[in-house]
Amino acid sequence: MKKLFLVTLSAGLVLSAAAQKTPVKKPATKPATKPAAKPATGGVVLKNLSDSASYALGVNIATSLKMQNMTSINTTLLNRAMQDVFNNKTTLIDENSSFMVLNAYASKMQEEKSKSAIDSGQNYLAKNKLRSGVKVTSTGLQYEVLTQGSGPKPTAEDTVTVHYRGTLIDGTEFDASYKHGQPISFPLNRVIPGWTEGLQLMSQGSKYKLFIPYNLGYGLQGSPPVIPGGAALIFEVELLDVKKATGAGQ
Repeated sequence: MKKLFLVTLSAGLVLSAAAQKTPVKKPATKPATKPAAKPATGGVVLKNLSDSASYALGVNIATSLKMQNMTSINTTLLNRAMQDVFNNKTTLIDENSSFMVLNAYASKMQEEKSKSAIDSGQNYLAKNKLRSGVKVTSTGLQYEVLTQGSGPKPTAEDTVTVHYRGTLIDGTEFDASYKHGQPISFPLNRVIPGWTEGLQLMSQGSKYKLFIPYNLGYGLQGSPPVIPGGAALIFEVELLDVKKATGAGQ
């Protein structure tokens, strides 16, 4: 949704910026000749600046929609909606409902785009849960205990310090604290759901392997360019320290 509004805004800014340029002085002895109207594709004639701006805005919007793969848009209905709004007619979908419809449409498109990654992840997890030592929670999170610690377990409100390595199911590594030479610390309730849930299963000093379905990871959007939408993720996590939230019991 934001991109669609930005398209309109950017068009306005372009027109505004163009209007603020210093005008070129016209010859005093001979008035400037008005340029002849040039026909656009299909015999359409842009007769004035308003016509040109209207067509340019259409190009801008259509280009943005194509970039978002929204190519199944019914342009006849798009034009109908614009006419209804401009003419103060009752629209078939009100403004508030339009946000919900567009969000649902964007989610459907993203799901279709991510279908291959989703299917691959689900197939991988279906086989992985059958391995000895792999446990599955009620949310679908899978985990394997590599080293069992004896320290305290964190809650979602606590701050943890960890070392980790993250890969896609094909083994492609997309991030690792080991590369940076030091562990990281963060509040446990500010990371992906698979981490928030998985680390609460761990005691300080433990090392687990987490197998995270896409809905507990970065969802349908992913985290481009390294994590595709709908991707299942694998993390090896060492829980080095647990810092209890202020006021929490030890």
